[in-house]
This record gives sequence, C-alpha cells and structure tokens, in this order.
Amino acid sequence: MELNDSNLQTLSGYLMQTLSPDAAVRRPAEKFLESIEGNKNYPLLLLHLVNKQDLDLSIRTSGAIVFKNFIKRNWEIVDDQNKIHEDDRSRVKAFIVDLMLGSPLNIQKQLSDAISIIGKFDFPKKWTDLLSKLTTKCETGDFNIINGVMHTAHSLFKRYRYEFKSQELWMEIKMVLNGFAPTLTDLFNKTVGLTAVHKDNLIAMRTLYSSLTIMCKVFCSLNSQDLPEYFEDNIALWMGHFHTLLVVQEPSLETDGDEEVGIMQELKSQICDNIAMYARKYDEEFGAYLPGFVTDIWGLLISLGPQPKYDLLVSNALQFLASVADRPTYSKLFEDTNALTSICEKVVIPNMEFRTSDEELFEDNPEEYIRRDIEGSDVDTRRRAACDLVRALSHHFEAKMTEIFSAYVMAMLAKYEQNPATNWKCKDSAIYMVTSLAAKGQTQRSGITQINELVNLTDFASKYIIPEIDNADVNKIPVIKADCVKYLMVFRSQLPGQIMLGVVPRLINLLESSSPVVHNYAAITTEKILLLRGLNNGPLVTSDMLAPVARQLFKNLFVMTSIAGAEENEYAMKALMRSISTLQENVMPFLPEILTKLTERLRITARNPSKPHFNHYLFETLSLAIRIVCKSNPEAVPSFEDVLFPIFQEILQADVQEFVPYVFQLLSLLLELRPSGTIPDSYMALFPCLMMPVLYERPGNIGPLIRLLQAFVSRGAAQISLDQLPPLLGIFQKLIASKANDHEGFYLVQTIFEHFPQYVDWLIFYDC
Repeated sequence: MELNDSNLQTLSGYLMQTLSPDAAVRRPAEKFLESIEGNKNYPLLLLHLVNKQDLDLSIRTSGAIVFKNFIKRNWEIVDDQNKIHEDDRSRVKAFIVDLMLGSPLNIQKQLSDAISIIGKFDFPKKWTDLLSKLTTKCETGDFNIINGVMHTAHSLFKRYRYEFKSQELWMEIKMVLNGFAPTLTDLFNKTVGLTAVHKDNLIAMRTLYSSLTIMCKVFCSLNSQDLPEYFEDNIALWMGHFHTLLVVQEPSLETDGDEEVGIMQELKSQICDNIAMYARKYDEEFGAYLPGFVTDIWGLLISLGPQPKYDLLVSNALQFLASVADRPTYSKLFEDTNALTSICEKVVIPNMEFRTSDEELFEDNPEEYIRRDIEGSDVDTRRRAACDLVRALSHHFEAKMTEIFSAYVMAMLAKYEQNPATNWKCKDSAIYMVTSLAAKGQTQRSGITQINELVNLTDFASKYIIPEIDNADVNKIPVIKADCVKYLMVFRSQLPGQIMLGVVPRLINLLESSSPVVHNYAAITTEKILLLRGLNNGPLVTSDMLAPVARQLFKNLFVMTSIAGAEENEYAMKALMRSISTLQENVMPFLPEILTKLTERLRITARNPSKPHFNHYLFETLSLAIRIVCKSNPEAVPSFEDVLFPIFQEILQADVQEFVPYVFQLLSLLLELRPSGTIPDSYMALFPCLMMPVLYERPGNIGPLIRLLQAFVSRGAAQISLDQLPPLLGIFQKLIASKANDHEGFYLVQTIFEHFPQYVDWLIFYDC
C-alpha cells in the first residue's frame, strides 16, 4: 500500500463506515480493515490519516483507536512470526511521539496507549531514543506538551507497579531513573511553585494541577519496585510538597455537582496512594514524615462530605490509615481506646452508611451495584476502604474493636426495631459492620474461611438475618433483604449446614422479588450453596433434596431471564447450570421445557452477544443437559442435533466470533457421544471446512477445533479418505511451530496415528 491521497481517502471511507450503528455497514468495513492490516505501510497510513487536520475529528479518533488495536494485536513477535514490516516498525517509532504530543486530547490518549504497548516490547533495547525524546519535550515549558509527555511516561512506566522483580527489570528502571527522575523532580518542584504564581488564573491552575496529578502517578510507578537512591536523596522535597498539596484549599477548582470529581480530589487521591505505598514498603525512610501525614489525612477525612465526588479521595485516605494501622511499627499510634473509639465514630461508621447515592445506584443501576458489592470491584469505595481499616485495626486490637463495634451495632439494631420502614439504613450499617469485623480471610469458592471468634455469627444470623429472609413479602425493604442474603452467601462456610439447607426454599421465593439486586443475590447465593460440602465431603444439598423444589426454581430462574433489559442474566444462567448439575438424572422430567427455552435464548443471543459470562454459562448448561440425557439414552443424540444444527449453521454462517468456539465444542461433544463409525453426512459436509487455515488464526478456535477433528478421526476413520489426511498434517505442522499451541498439534497427530495404523509409514514419510 502506497502512502498517497487515494489510499488515505479510501481508508477514511472505511473508518467512517466502522462508526455506523448498522451492523450490515459496520462489519464489512471492519472485515476489510482486518484483511489489509498485513500490508506494508498500513500502520503509517493510519498515522498520517490521524494527522490530517482537515478530516472530521471522529474519523481521526477512529483511526487512532484502530491503530492502537492493530498495535495491540500485532506488535509482539510470537514464535518468530513478524506481522509488521521492519521498515514500518522503525518509521512508526520515529513518527508517533511528535504526532501524539501535537494531537487533541482524545487522540493523544489512544496514541499514548499505543506507545505504551510498543514500549512494552521495544523499550529500551529497540527504542533507545524514546526517553531522551520525552525528556527533551519537558523543556519546552508548554504544559499541553508536558502533560502529553507525562501521560506517555505514566503509560510506559506503570507496569513497574506489578511486574515481578528481575535483574533485567531493575536495569531498565535504573536507566529510566538516571534519565527521567531528575527531570520529573525538577518539573514537579517548579510546577508546585507556579501554582502560587498563577493563583488567580483559573485556566492555568487547572492545567498545573492536572500536570501535578500525572507527575504523582509517574512518581508512584518509579517507586513501586524499590526505593530509588535518587528519590531517597530528595525525599524531603517530595514529602514536603505532598504535605502542602494535601492541605491546600482551592475553592475555584471545586466542581459544582455532587458527582463530578474535581482536579484537587484526583491529585490528593494520588498523593494518598503514594504515601500509603511508602508507609507499607519504606518504614525506615518514611517514619519521620508519617505522624504529620496521619494528622493531614485525619483532618482531610473529617472535612469531606458524603458526596460521591469525594469517594475516591476518602477511599484512598482510609487505605492510607489502613496501611499504617496494619504495620506493627505504627500500631502504637492507635492503641488508646479513646483513639479507636474516635476513629470508629468519626471515620469508620460515617463511611459505612448507606448514602442516597448508594440507594440510587441500587434502584437505577443494579448491575453496577452488584459488581461493586459482591464481585469485588468495590476496591475504590468508601465502604470497602472503611472495612479494610477495621480489619487492619482488628489485627492488633481485636478485643477492643469488637467491644466498641458491638455497642454501635446493638444501638443501630435497636433503632431499626423502633421503626423498620424509616430506620432501615441503621440495620444495613449494622450488618455491614458485623461482616467487616467478623471476616478475616476468604476464598472465591468457600466465602469467608477465617473469622473473628469473638463474633457469634450463628446467633446473629438466627436473630437478625433469618427473620428477614422468612418474611413472606419478597419486596419488603429490598436493601435489607439483599443485605441478609449477602450475609448468608459470605458466611456460608461458617454457618451450620442446617441453616443453609433451610434457607434454600426461601431463596427460591426471593427469586420472585421485583428488585433486581435481591433476585440476583438470591440466584448467586443459591448457586454457591449448591457447591457446599457436607458429611464425608459429599454435597450439602443432594439431588433428592433439591428435586422437590426444582420446578419452582427453574420457573423463577427463567422468569429472571425474560425481564426486559436483563435477558442475558449471567447469575440466573449460572444458578440454572449448577441446579442441573446437582439434580443429574432427577432433572429429566424438566428437560424438555428447559431445552426449549435454552435453544430459543441461544437463537436470540446469537444475533448480538454482549455478555461473555452469560454466553459461557448458556453453553455449559446446554452441554450439561446433553451429557445427562445421552448418558442414559445414547439414541437421543439425533434429537439434539435436529434442534441445534439450524442454530449452529446460522452462527457459523454469520461468523459470530464469540460463539464459534462454543459451537465447535458442542459439535465435538455430540460426535463423541455417537458410537464409532456412524458419522452422518451433515457432519461430513462440515469436515473439509474445518481445515481452512483462516479458522486457526483466532487463538480461541484452536482448542475446540482440534477436539472436533479428533472426534471426526476417532469416530469416523473409515469415512475419511487418504487424500483428506494431508490437510490434517498441515494443521499439525502449523500448530507445532507455535510454542503456545504445539501440544494441540501433538493431540491431533496422536489421534491420527492411533486410528490410521495402516498409513503410519506413509504419514511419517509425508511429514518428513
């Protein structure tokens, strides 16, 4: 592809089409771009298009995104397969930094991410001038350029926060520190000084404080592996400015609403992250500064309101206190009972309260509420941070914390009993406090595995949890219903088996709740209870125990997947899968209706799959149903084929990438369940298509395809002719050339040798 106006115009047209909401227009354009990305000059065409000032910004932004994704897929050289011409690689690296720094912000971010991806593989050995380019740009004094440099540095260096220590990594960091740390420190120092000079210039203040925020992020990355000598020598400068920036007040930079996070909150949040890291990792060097920062953070927490825009700052400030409290060296700062009481009353409890914004999230965006509350994405919430602080303090002062919290919990529960309809938030806070205080360790499979022995979980459940679950009104105070169900889920391994068995019918009733959070929590908890082990490590809930309530369970779960806007409910589908797995043969009476609904849901979802977890559980459920039925009745395989093949054909013809690997897996399962030597023509017509090289370009297809080919060979060797073996060997040769997939190649050739012994000599000769 030549770098000319004609090709740029063509590329621009296809990029415009990729923005179309009409899939019939969008997908062919995406396919075309994918088909030409191996051509020489393709990445340079994209960059030149992004650089055209006369083009619509949406097309330029689309080009930047396509370029970033192209780099993400192809820049890494895997198994010596270089998908980008070396000349293109060199010219991209020579051009992209200046282009990124001169681009609008939304394009700048995409190109900065692309630089980060390239840098992951090429920096510093194959991109030796990158650091000097970035450092030189910092000398311009133009903060739009400086911010671009800092964003790029942040993207490039943030991997230092989580990469494993190695000599090679440390040599790279040392080189970066030598070239960039003095520039960063000097720039940080000057920028803090400029905030006083430009105090009356609102636009300048926004730019300066934005720059300080990203500089603090780069500081965090460069200090994550170990304390560098340069920063140790300049610790007084950095910590002095951190203190200044934590306590400074800039009312003009405050946002008007309750939701939008302001620049100052972002900056102070990052500073809290930085000093928390120093408190955790660098006791000796940081010790002299810690008391002052504890005072700063305490004052900060007391001054901030409950508005959501302060959430990240409050969370990071609490995490700093938790980091300090967890260290034995600093625990004496909190050992006084009055200090602990003050922390609980003024910091912990206010940040555990169920706020108006939480209530709005519960009602208006239940999916996000669940993600934060149960799935662990609440790491930046006030509640999670307050909970972490409680656990850190309990680590050293368990008895004192239990005594202090117990008094508050009982007072809140008493207030709730006076008027449940009005004071329900008191019980919500009480349950959360008990959970925070009692839980000491947990796993994904079993929930809480280590507890505070001073908290009687069973007694609390009997008095305050089970009565709420028992209430026949499934829609009464939904937040409390959800809290109680979550309590059972979290402590399922610690509560007596009889309690957990007794709540299963009640949870099935709660599936009928009109509150999405309540019925989803009920589905999640039901699924997890079905995984619990009882006597002799057998299942706590057996097939015979579940059978009497199975009809109502299936009915309620399918109702959940028919709610408008929530048809792809992954929690309901996972509970359905686990229920069928538990019931085994006892599910047979319900399967006709279940399979009808599952296949209909599959047909609808295939048109526009959007929930990967739902897709997975849907196919797992179908696979499970096929296994259970065909285990007792192998003659049922054709019935499944008659129902599923038309849907599979639609999926394969439409090339629904999310579903194609699952289709191959189900086809292989159906084929494996057939007796040997009986492959129908409908399968054999598909066999040549399975050897098309393009199918093996997608990593997700390889495992399922090899299993399907193995099923063809093992079940129908007599129907495979000699001239069909060379393509199979071609697949084997392609796979063994890849370190990631060589085992799949050996699986295939082993099956070929096993079922074509008469051709072994020929096969070996051909392979040579």
